[in-house]
Order: sequence, then C-alpha cells, then structure tokens
Amino acid sequence: MIGGISRHVAIIPLSYRPENSDSTIPPMDAQHFRSTPRNISKLKAIARSLGAVILRPYYPVSSLFRLQRESDGLQIDFMGCIDGIRSFEGLRRRAKFYPVGRSKILVAALADIVRSKRSAGRPKDRAVLEVLEQTLNEEAANPGKN
Repeated sequence: MIGGISRHVAIIPLSYRPENSDSTIPPMDAQHFRSTPRNISKLKAIARSLGAVILRPYYPVSSLFRLQRESDGLQIDFMGCIDGIRSFEGLRRRAKFYPVGRSKILVAALADIVRSKRSAGRPKDRAVLEVLEQTLNEEAANPGKN
C-alpha cells in the first residue's frame, strides 16, 4: 500500500490491527496488491474497521483501489503497479522505517519516488519533480541527516 507522507511515499504493511481489537487482519500478498477475492475481502475488512469506503476511481483503465473516509479526508490507494518501479520487493528493500505515533511505517526511498513521478509524466507529478530532485541532491550531499 502506498500513500503520500511528507516528501516520501509510505509503504505500510498490509497487516492491520483495528483499534480496540485483539485480532489482526492477515497481510495481503507481499509483492503487490492483486485483485483476488481474498484480498478484496481483506480490503473490505480494513475499510469497515476504519469507517471508510472503497472506490475504483479509474476503473477499468487502472488497477487502483481507493479507500476513502469522508469524515477526515483519509485516502489510501492500493495499487497493482507503480510507474517506474520494477518490483515492490526492490522498492521495499530500499525503504526505511520511520516512527509514526506508536507504530513504524516503511517509507520508500526518495530516489524511487522521483523515478516513479518522472516515469508517470503526469502534470501533477512533473509539478513537484524539481523540488523532489533538489531534496534528493541535498540528501546526497549530506548523508546521514535524512
């Protein structure tokens, strides 16, 4: 699962423990989100526990599933592929964990995000490329500070 966070993209484990629950929803396929009946039922369980709905905004041209909650604007996209990224496994291997509250999330390397946005070539991606590339250059010039 990938969702915007700060200047990075977060890869959140697809195993989810709803608040006030002793059960964990088992993880979905480790490589990518595949639209299987089992994965769809897991996605529906996550949506129910969050008080959200599942949308298919670009169906049939995209494999994107969007989990959305109106009350606070929560939006999480589940994607079957990412432009410019050859494998989710490689993306995961280059990512780092960052603390968020009492949890940790896996955040994609900025170089992967830049590669994906450059490959996608959409106007909204091109609009942020300069800032992301500048940040990437600053991180390379100051290793250990990111």
